[in-house]
Amino acid sequence: MNRLSFRGLRRTGLAILGAAMASATLGTSASAAAPSDTAPAAAAGAGTAASRGCAVVYFDLGETLVHTDEDSRIGYLPGAAAYLRTLRERHIKVGLITNVPSSWGATDAERAATLKKEIDGSWKGSVPFAWEDFGDRILTPRTEAERKPAPVLWERARTRAHGCRLVYEAETSAETDVAVSLGYLAYQTGLPSRPAYLPVRVIKRLAHGSR
Repeated sequence: MNRLSFRGLRRTGLAILGAAMASATLGTSASAAAPSDTAPAAAAGAGTAASRGCAVVYFDLGETLVHTDEDSRIGYLPGAAAYLRTLRERHIKVGLITNVPSSWGATDAERAATLKKEIDGSWKGSVPFAWEDFGDRILTPRTEAERKPAPVLWERARTRAHGCRLVYEAETSAETDVAVSLGYLAYQTGLPSRPAYLPVRVIKRLAHGSR
């Protein structure tokens, strides 16, 4: 995808600002709602992982972690780089749940590779985007029908959580509402008079079972 089409994708798929924050905590009902072919695997790892205390924080990408200027240059939103660094220092895993064209590849890895090229090719600033933090936790639509706000990507992330608590942060209430319905702790970013991102101390408490 060229720079102009990336700007179009941002506008239509990533940059719709919501009006309110939605939140919920992960409960046993979230595992119960997993697809039948993956629920046993998710449930099997739940006790061990939860007892260790873990959480995985998934993000939307455009206008949540990065911003696109009018000239198509892409860079971190204020506070995003520092927030990711703090999560890394606290050993909290992060991932992306983001819409890209399904034609970008046959697998998440292939689509993620194309996404990296698009972002890095227009990146501004001396600090590069922290792709290494996300590992293989970059989930993208396999078909156009899977594009958010369809619940498929959040469901896929949930089945891979191995019992860890799940957080989702995005700038749109349409997306945080879906995440909440699937058992995530959801936090809407970009709202005035509140932290830019969910405080790390809240995530640590969630990971260890505090409410």
